[in-house]
Amino acid sequence: MRKIRWLLAYGIALGSVPAHAAQTLTVNIGGLTKAGYLPLSSAFCVPRGAAAKPEDQSPQLTWSAGPAGTKSYVVIMLDPDVVKNLSLMNKPGVTIPVDAPRMTVYHWVLTDIAPSVTALPAGADGDGFKPGGKAIGKTAYGVRGTNDYWYLFNHNPKMPKKMAGPYAGYDGPCPPANDLMVHQYRFEIFALNVSTLGLSGIFFAPAVLRAMENHVLAEGVASAKFTFTGD
Repeated sequence: MRKIRWLLAYGIALGSVPAHAAQTLTVNIGGLTKAGYLPLSSAFCVPRGAAAKPEDQSPQLTWSAGPAGTKSYVVIMLDPDVVKNLSLMNKPGVTIPVDAPRMTVYHWVLTDIAPSVTALPAGADGDGFKPGGKAIGKTAYGVRGTNDYWYLFNHNPKMPKKMAGPYAGYDGPCPPANDLMVHQYRFEIFALNVSTLGLSGIFFAPAVLRAMENHVLAEGVASAKFTFTGD
């Protein structure tokens, strides 16, 4: 558990944006409820005993075009509200207070998106729960990085072997049912002056943030809440 905490905390230590961008992109998330919550279809998991099944569907994203010289885009989704003490998550008889120490966990990493693309339809990088996650590598929309579920399921000896895997691209919210904080999920889009970051295989958000340094022409962010009862 100590190793998992260190690995997850590593992402937050690097900060969220590698360099100041001169322009701002307008980012929109599709399918939100009237109260600004992500739909249940976007969730990686559902509460124990729930009739619904996790759909793990990436939400629709749209953004304004980058400035002249834009050669690619990057999409990063993160949750900055994950409790640092992971042993408290879903622990019987324990409630996680709002003021508990928090850290950032990355849910979606997609790089090398073509400059002609300014929208990803719902389900573009995830459309159905898959134990072990999605395969790494290039897709029709870009190159998948590995999200932080990799740490959780590959470094926990209690997890079934079928849950170990690459966890590339998008894997959605799964906040603990005993957490009093409503988690805010950030969708960050970056317009870059390079067509590729040159990343392949298993790579994580911190590596993307480092590779983007001095290449960001514009950036934008949109946020959405998620709970299993959000409406």
